[in-house]
Amino acid sequence: MSGLFDISMVTVLTWITLCALAFGGELSAADFPQAEISNGQLRVKLYLPDAQKGYYRGTRFDWSGVIASLEYKGHNFYGPWFDRTDPQTHDYVYLGGEVVAGPCSAISGPVEEFGANGQVLGWEEAKPGGTFIKIGVGALRKDGERYDPYRLYEIVDTGKWSVKRTADSVEFVQELTDPSSGYAYIYRKTVRLEPGRPVMLLEHSLKNTGRRAIQSTAYDHNFLVLDHQPPGPDFSISLPFQIHSPHSPRNTLLQIRENHLVYTKVLENEEVASTPVLGFGAGSNDYDIRIENSKVGAGVRILGDRPLAFVNFWSMRNVLSMEPFISIGVEPGSEFTWKMSYEYYTTR
Repeated sequence: MSGLFDISMVTVLTWITLCALAFGGELSAADFPQAEISNGQLRVKLYLPDAQKGYYRGTRFDWSGVIASLEYKGHNFYGPWFDRTDPQTHDYVYLGGEVVAGPCSAISGPVEEFGANGQVLGWEEAKPGGTFIKIGVGALRKDGERYDPYRLYEIVDTGKWSVKRTADSVEFVQELTDPSSGYAYIYRKTVRLEPGRPVMLLEHSLKNTGRRAIQSTAYDHNFLVLDHQPPGPDFSISLPFQIHSPHSPRNTLLQIRENHLVYTKVLENEEVASTPVLGFGAGSNDYDIRIENSKVGAGVRILGDRPLAFVNFWSMRNVLSMEPFISIGVEPGSEFTWKMSYEYYTTR
């Protein structure tokens, strides 16, 4: 394999760590490889990709740029939305007063996933036991007839990860070649803080170094845990277009009012409010999301430089997530770039 780790050891260590977290082990945030960056206004802590000791070793989300916390003027925008992790859990469950997350969902911050809408690279062509690709994770072993994002697949090859740090940025590079599937790429992601402004940039490039075209999607789950405020009427969610949905928002907890999503009550217990978000145009100007909380007086504006392909909104009692998708197409030898900007602000 081209990665730096033996997969049997990766699997064993992953399960040991997850079990320790689930059943009262003493692992804390300080035990995971991490970095801290600042520009004098924002202070950001990030977890670093590491197949043996990393905070996130699931097979759903991109391992790079996992943000543990982001502080601005006394407000914290990110952090765990779950109480603990259980390796036997599929996605997440409610147990007593706790939210328990499975190993593929237990992550925080504005995290990204590739191929979430059925465009997982190589899945359809791979035979049972063959390999398929999750960009930002690696080459995975196909097991089963239908891809399940919440399933912890065997990692055949993590590729080669490298990390470069400065005072206000962290650059992640993953190089992967999988001869079995024909896919190969160099994926670069930089988390950068703009000088003198409360703005975080997520800059990406994907170079296709394989023999097959890469056709997929990428989206950011945007797990927002703003000062641990529960989703409810104190939150305002808006976009620059008239929102409509192919069906009514799930139950009566959420309403669409012109270009706003509005909660009718504070989410509690096992309540979930979600809806697809349609109405955006063909340009990138509609990739413009504002989420703020009137109680704590803080918010974030998210801008993207690529057109939206799909948008979904999801929330439960501990977290809310606006999930914007873009389409990715990269021919062999070509490179695709995209960028998101996160501007944090206060309202008083």
